[in-house]
Amino acid sequence: MKLEPVIGLEIHVQLATRTKMFCGCELSFGEEPNTRTCPVCLGLPGSLPVINAQAIHFGLMMGMAVECEIAPRSTFHRKNYFYPDLAKGYQISQYDIPLCTGGRLGDVRLHRIHLEEDAAKLVHLGQSGRIHGSDASVVDYNRGGTPLAEIVTEPDLRSAEQAREWLNLLRVTLRQLGVSDVNMEEGSLRCDANVSVRPAGSATLGTKTELKNMNSFRFLERGINAEIERQTALIESGEPVVQETLHFDPASGRLSPLRSKEEAHDYRYFPEPDLVPVAPTEEMLAAARDALPELPAARAERYEQTLPPDTARLFAYEPEWGDYYEAAAAAGSAEPRAVANWVTELRGRADSVTTVEPAALARLVELVEARTVTAGNGRVVLDHMVQGGGEPADIVAREDLGALADDSGLADIVSRVIEDNPDVVERIRGGNAKAMGALMGPIMRETKGKADGGEVNRLIREQLGV
Repeated sequence: MKLEPVIGLEIHVQLATRTKMFCGCELSFGEEPNTRTCPVCLGLPGSLPVINAQAIHFGLMMGMAVECEIAPRSTFHRKNYFYPDLAKGYQISQYDIPLCTGGRLGDVRLHRIHLEEDAAKLVHLGQSGRIHGSDASVVDYNRGGTPLAEIVTEPDLRSAEQAREWLNLLRVTLRQLGVSDVNMEEGSLRCDANVSVRPAGSATLGTKTELKNMNSFRFLERGINAEIERQTALIESGEPVVQETLHFDPASGRLSPLRSKEEAHDYRYFPEPDLVPVAPTEEMLAAARDALPELPAARAERYEQTLPPDTARLFAYEPEWGDYYEAAAAAGSAEPRAVANWVTELRGRADSVTTVEPAALARLVELVEARTVTAGNGRVVLDHMVQGGGEPADIVAREDLGALADDSGLADIVSRVIEDNPDVVERIRGGNAKAMGALMGPIMRETKGKADGGEVNRLIREQLGV
């Protein structure tokens, strides 16, 4: 029986607001523990929450960006559970009436986007902080109350690689929106994966498990693959898959159970009595709509009209290089593909887009396209530009990198190399076109890379009559 995986993702995104979700404490990362707190985010008796308007604005932007339906009236609920990182004994979240429902990003449908507050951070001290002989943990409430958007997909993903690629698309989309720095290392983007396996072609979902808090794209892919293999082995051996929450250890590659998977009724949701419903006004909707930039998926589609799909996605997913490409293309007369190729050459050499001015790169591309300099020596010129700047034409003249023409003796060099390699000539005349590379190498070495490859190829064929 052939099996197929079914994967859905739940992504928690820390929003880039100035203050927390329901109080005026400023957000922070890496500061002294428990220095960004107040009675509201510590859950002290009598304190009352107030909704962060900027978080609502960011939520509306996200919903519009992925074509969600915006709720005319959404509500907050108390999600009740006991854990040391939850000061109030409940989390304020959205349950049955989220801010955004439906939508799509790429090939993946979205189920919902809702807003909530983050929990505090547990710091495990280990043996160095033992109390009464047991390892101790302490709580840092600086993170408690940070605005979160939870993005839940439909189970539309069919491989770990697809899940990783889609999460990257989501990440660059959120970054382009400016709603989060989506820094996985600092916990601004956290991802859980719901994984199940079923017979290929079946419409019935298998029993799912949840992989919690995978903090890198590589760990996400590895963790999902490990869980697919585990569930497949269970099913093939006739064992049941148990619904549970799992932890993936990237060091060992092992999965371990954390707890049984909770259902909604386990949290005893009820409406938050201290908060009014959120009812976006026309002004709020217009402000969110006006704030939307061109998004990576739309940008990639635009670039694909003139560029190969892989290059289009590269520039769309790394918008700083996309902006650079557009500036370089606008500054010169070269074809878009030629400019794009040289931008990718620069990207492989430079730490940032500020290393070489776009107009200077455009002038280098024009020199190569005009065959004033060969592509190989053009890369040498680019190296000089990255290291010390300068005008491409000046570097070509200073370093004697200009291309050779036929009247510079190129035909004589080609003739001499042909004469020195009769065995290669025999293979070429015998129909082995790839053997021509054995002649190109010596010619390029003798001309110090100044010969144009197309012209050399033409001369070889002309002199051999092939």
